[in-house]
Amino acid sequence: MSKSPFDRVNRRTFLATSTAFIGAPALAQDDVNADSTTEIEADIETVRRNASSFRGLSWEPYFKNLKNGAILCDTTSRALHYWSQDGNTYKLYPSSVPLTEDLTRLGRTKVVRKVEGPSWRPTPAMLERNPEWPEFVGPGPDNPLGTHALYLSWTYYRIHGTHDERKIGRRSSNGCIGLYNEHIAELFELAKVGTQVLLI
Repeated sequence: MSKSPFDRVNRRTFLATSTAFIGAPALAQDDVNADSTTEIEADIETVRRNASSFRGLSWEPYFKNLKNGAILCDTTSRALHYWSQDGNTYKLYPSSVPLTEDLTRLGRTKVVRKVEGPSWRPTPAMLERNPEWPEFVGPGPDNPLGTHALYLSWTYYRIHGTHDERKIGRRSSNGCIGLYNEHIAELFELAKVGTQVLLI
């Protein structure tokens, strides 16, 4: 597997490349029966891009230990941090984050399920608001969850990929944390069921 462009990220590199991130909506998740139900993001006209505070962090201020590994989702800097259980692997990825404060859930959760090639179902409420939307989208290029999804213990919340890379670096989802497909594939291999997750 090729090295991720953010394996050795620094502020200057991120600022130089952040102009490539253009705005688009991202997703939120709905997990009525812990399978593939999610709610697609709201469409927005303008979103503020993140171009600061994208920096490496230490795990100690956020977790008591690294048992099962740890994922920190920073909704302010729009970055996801991962530490392996032995502390030898650290990854830093740009992410999409929830659009508004009322859609943002902060606190501690964990990975409860991993799905490669996830499918997507709109919630009943979403179909009521948007009857033209499909009732089901299988894995593939039209799937809002991208290539991989990490299901969290909170209903409606996931960390997942996206086929629309314009979403990354944006405050644009209805609750989820979105990553480039390349990055979620890498995180999918590193994280396990039971990996602790903190959203701040």
